[in-house]
Amino acid sequence: MTSPTASTLDEAVARLAAAAGTGVGCAPVRELIGADITAAYAVQQKGITARVNGGATLLGRKIGLTSEAVQRQLGVDQPDFGVLLSDMAYADAAELPVNRLLEPRVEAEIAFVLKADLAVGPFDADLVAGAVDYAVAALEIVDSRIAGWDITYADTIADNASAALYVLGRDRAGLDGFVPRVATMSMSLNGAVVSTGTGAASLGDPLAALAWLAMIALAMGAPLRAGEVVLSGALGPVVPIGAGDSVTATISGLGSVQASFVLAPE
Repeated sequence: MTSPTASTLDEAVARLAAAAGTGVGCAPVRELIGADITAAYAVQQKGITARVNGGATLLGRKIGLTSEAVQRQLGVDQPDFGVLLSDMAYADAAELPVNRLLEPRVEAEIAFVLKADLAVGPFDADLVAGAVDYAVAALEIVDSRIAGWDITYADTIADNASAALYVLGRDRAGLDGFVPRVATMSMSLNGAVVSTGTGAASLGDPLAALAWLAMIALAMGAPLRAGEVVLSGALGPVVPIGAGDSVTATISGLGSVQASFVLAPE
């Protein structure tokens, strides 16, 4: 397949935006861009630019596909990343409008908030850890604008790494006393435990995931900056959610984070 043209990229952006706006899933964008990863990130960036032009602001990034099992499922050997915008962010214990999503799922993660830019490599463990202001428990709600989660690597990248919403907990921990790799996680849905895991589930160490993101973001000309939030990847299985559900995740050393899912007025 030849490299997609600018008009083809715009068609992919429009397809994903229409799905998000109508709540009706679209056909895979791989029909338009094939397996071209550069094109997939170009589609992602065009979609983000449109949302920023519409009033959203950039708050950070998210790392996806940090699980080896999920990577094997999609036939890849590396994660992907997306962008976090202000219209995606919710406070702990917030009510989230589930009817504005298509096929949402929730996962528990460690989020890092940066106090320094990660704009000059090499990104070794000390450099990356030194750029973190604090860690916090997080819920990420992933969603696919592509119907039935019928996605390949290129599809999910183009679809902003399947990002939808996220929630940050209240408790903060510096890395002087918190070791992300050994943290344990338990997530409950309506009071029943549905997902467990450890920090090591995210590329062996959430800080390794952060280092990967710093490297790829710099290579793409958009390095991580002080103040950004980084969702570092799921610590356990992802769980579908719907209206009326309540989710609580507890991460050792970081406390808990909670969200409820409601039908919001249209």
